[in-house]
Amino acid sequence: MALTIPTHFKFKPLNLQHQKSQTHLEFIRVRSTRNYSIGSYFSTHHRIVLTRVCSDGGRETRVGPQQPMPYDLESSRSGSSNPADGDVAFFVRMLGLDNDPLEREKAVIALWKYSQRGEQYVDAIIQFHESINLTVNLLQSDSSSACEAALGLLRMISSVNVYREFVAESGAIEVIIALLSRSFLTSGVKEQSLYTLWNLSIDEKLQEKIANPVLLPLLINFLEDGNKKVKECAGGFLATLARSRFNHKVMVEAGVIPKMAKLLKTDVERSNVSANFLNIDVDRLKVIRKEARNTLLELAKDECYRILVMEEGLLLVPLVGTTAYKSFRPPLDSRPSWPDGTLIEWTPKVQSKYGASEVLLGLRCRDNDANMEEAKINAMAAQSRQRFLARAGCIEMENGENSQGESSSDLQFTILPLLDGVARLVLILGLEDESAIARAAESIAGASISNHMRVSFKEAGAVKHLVRLLGHRSDAVRLAVIHALERLSVSNDVCRIIEVEGVLHPLIDALKNSEGSDSLMEKTLNILARILDPSNEMKSKEATRKTGSFGNMDEILISKSTSSLDSAAVGLLVGILKTSSPDLQRKAASILEFATDSDQSIDKIISADIECGLDAVFQQKVLQDTELERDQQTELLALKVEEAGLAISAASRLLTRLLDFESFRSTTNPARFEELLRKILRSSIPLDNKDWVAACLVKLSSFSSPGLYFENPMNIEATLHETIPRLIEQIKSSSPEAQEVAVLELNEIISEGVVDCTRAVAAEGGIFPLVKLIEDGTSTAVGAGLAILYNLSMITENHPTIVAAGAFPALERIVQSERPESMRAIHLLRALPT
Repeated sequence: MALTIPTHFKFKPLNLQHQKSQTHLEFIRVRSTRNYSIGSYFSTHHRIVLTRVCSDGGRETRVGPQQPMPYDLESSRSGSSNPADGDVAFFVRMLGLDNDPLEREKAVIALWKYSQRGEQYVDAIIQFHESINLTVNLLQSDSSSACEAALGLLRMISSVNVYREFVAESGAIEVIIALLSRSFLTSGVKEQSLYTLWNLSIDEKLQEKIANPVLLPLLINFLEDGNKKVKECAGGFLATLARSRFNHKVMVEAGVIPKMAKLLKTDVERSNVSANFLNIDVDRLKVIRKEARNTLLELAKDECYRILVMEEGLLLVPLVGTTAYKSFRPPLDSRPSWPDGTLIEWTPKVQSKYGASEVLLGLRCRDNDANMEEAKINAMAAQSRQRFLARAGCIEMENGENSQGESSSDLQFTILPLLDGVARLVLILGLEDESAIARAAESIAGASISNHMRVSFKEAGAVKHLVRLLGHRSDAVRLAVIHALERLSVSNDVCRIIEVEGVLHPLIDALKNSEGSDSLMEKTLNILARILDPSNEMKSKEATRKTGSFGNMDEILISKSTSSLDSAAVGLLVGILKTSSPDLQRKAASILEFATDSDQSIDKIISADIECGLDAVFQQKVLQDTELERDQQTELLALKVEEAGLAISAASRLLTRLLDFESFRSTTNPARFEELLRKILRSSIPLDNKDWVAACLVKLSSFSSPGLYFENPMNIEATLHETIPRLIEQIKSSSPEAQEVAVLELNEIISEGVVDCTRAVAAEGGIFPLVKLIEDGTSTAVGAGLAILYNLSMITENHPTIVAAGAFPALERIVQSERPESMRAIHLLRALPT
C-alpha cells in the first residue's frame, strides 16, 4: 500500500544527546512557488527540511529524510495533549495497515483530538491524501474505541465543505451504513456515525446515496435509543433529509411519520412522565420534538403525506403572529357554555381573568357527570388552554421567542396535537385579521378529511363562527369560509348543525353574488344540495315516525328550507339549468326538486321559466355531438356522458315532481318533453339514469291517451299479454337466479317508458312479489325491483297497493343498511304518500 510519506524519505533515529540538550525538531515544508490544487498537490514531491533549534540560539538545517521525534500515544489517548503540527505525518503513517492494530487505534485517537482544534488542523491532516482511506479502513476494526475515533475524525473532515466529496469517494457512506447495521454498537459509535452522515447529507448530490431503504429504518429506530444525543442526532438528520422532496417517498415508506408523530405528541409542558418513560430529560425532548415538527412540516407539503400526518392525530395550523391575537376578546361575564354553544347550568363564584374557571368547569363535569360526552369535555379543555395562551400573550411563543421563524415555508405553519390544533383554528376564526381568518378557514377545509375530524370541529364551535363569517366584507374570507363549510357538510350530523345555525339565508345571498366565480358557485351549491338532500329528509321522517308524530316533520323541513328560496334565488337556479355545466345543473335541479314540496315555491319556479331550463338540460350537447366526437379519448367521452346522464336524471326527478301540480301541467307542453325523453332513452347515458327518465316518461304518458306512441301494435300486444305475465310468475318462483333474470328483463321493458306496460304489471299482480323481492333478492335484483316500483309509483292509483304490500318497512331497512340501492329507496319513499 502506498504510504503518505514518499518512499525515498527514510527517517533515522534521533541522537539522544540532542534531546538532552533541550532541543526540539520542527518540520518545515518548503513549497514550490507554483500553486497546486489538492489533487495535484498529492502527486507532487515536496522537500522536507529538518531544522534543529539549539539551546544556544543557533539553527542547524539539514535537508533530507529524517525520523520525527516519537510522540507519547498514551497521553494522546487520554486527551492530556495533542500532536504537534509536525507530527501529523507520523500519525498518518501509523494508520498504515502494516502497523499493529493498537498503534493504529492510538494514532487515529491522536488525529481525532488534533482535528478538533479547528479547520486549519483538518487541512493539515487532509494534505496526506491516504489519511481518509486509512481512517475508513479502521471502521472495520473490532475495537469500539478505534471505530469511534475514526468516525469522529471523519465527522470533523466532513464538516468542511470542500472535503465532503473526498469522504464520499472513499466509500465511507457504505461502510458507515454497514457499521450501523450491526446488532451491538456503543452510543459513541452511533453518535459519531450519525453526525458524519448528517454532515455529508448537506450536499444534495450525496443525499440519494445516503437516504436509502437500509439507513432510514435504522434512523427511525434510533429515535427510541436510550442515549439522548443519539435521539437528537437522528431527529435532526431526518429533518435535514426531509428538506429535499426526492427523499420524501422513501422516508414515508420507511415509517417516518408515525415515529415523528409519536415524539411530537409527547406532552412535555404538562407532564414529565413521558420524558421519564423515554429516558430523556425535558429540554432534550423539546429539541427532538422541534426536529420532529420540522420533519413533518416538510413532508406535509405534499398533500398525500399531509393526510398521513393528520391521520396520526396531528393538525397543521397557520402561524399568524402574536400581534393578531391582541384582538382576541372572549366574553368573561357570559354564562358558561361548551365550545359548540350549548349552555351549562353552572356559574363559578369568581370569574378568572385567564379562563381558569372554564378549566375547573371541565374538571367538574368530568368528575360529576359520567354521561357527558368525552368529545365535549376534550373540546372544553383544549379551548381553555388556547384561550389562556392568547390572554397571557404567549401564544405562538416557545422559550420566549416567536415560533414563527421555525417554519421553512412561505406561508408558515406549525403542527399541534389534534385537540389543541382544532381549538387554535377556532380561536383564530374569532380574530379581526382577515388574512389570519382566511388561512384558518382554509386549514379547516384541508383538515376535514374524515368524519371524526369534522365532528371535532363541530364540537369546538367552528360552525357558528363560519356561518357568521359568511357575511364578511372580504371576498377571500367568504371564499375560504364557504370552502370550509362545504368540506364540513359532508358529514350528515355536521350538515344538520350547519342548517340549524341559520346558514341558508347567507348561502342564498352568497349564491346571488357568486355569478363571477364558478368555484364559489359550485361550493355553495354543494352545501345547499347536502342540506336539502332527500336522505336527510327521510332520516327525519323515520325519527318522527318512531315518535308517533309522523307528518309534522315535513312541515318543519319545508318551513326551514324552502322559505329561504325567494324569487331571485329560484331565478338564479333556473338560470344555472339553462347555461351551466352538467355538474352544476344536477345540483341546481336537486335543490329545486326539494323546493317543490312547497306550494308557495311552485309559483316561483313556474314564473322563472322552468320549462326552458329543463329543456336545456334534456338537450345535452355531448349527446348530440357524440358522433362528431368519436376521435376523442374514450375515457374522456365516457366521463362527459356520465355527467350528462346524472344531470338528466336529476332534471327528470324534478319534472316528475312538477307534474303533480295542475298549475305546472296547464302551462307546459307534455308532448315536447315526451319527445325529448324518448330520444334520451335511445342515447348512450348509463342505464341507471335511464330508469329515472323512464319513470318520468310514464308519468307524462299517464296524462296522455294510452297507446299514442306505439310503433308496432303486434309487439305491444305480445308484451302485454304474454311476456309480462310470464315474467311476473317467474319472479314469484323460489329460485334467486330465475328471479334475477326475470326482474332484469321486466325492468328493461318498463324502462321503455310505455305507460301501458307499467299498468299491465300492476294489473297482473306484480306489486306484491316485487316488494317481497326487494326484501329477499340479490343486490342486482333489488336494484331492478326498486326501479320497477318507482315506475309504478308514478301512477297514483298504484300507491295503496304498494303500501299494502309492505313497502315502507322494506324500504326503511334498505335505507338503514346504507346499501348502494339506498338512494333509489329514498326516492321511492318520497314518491309514496306519507
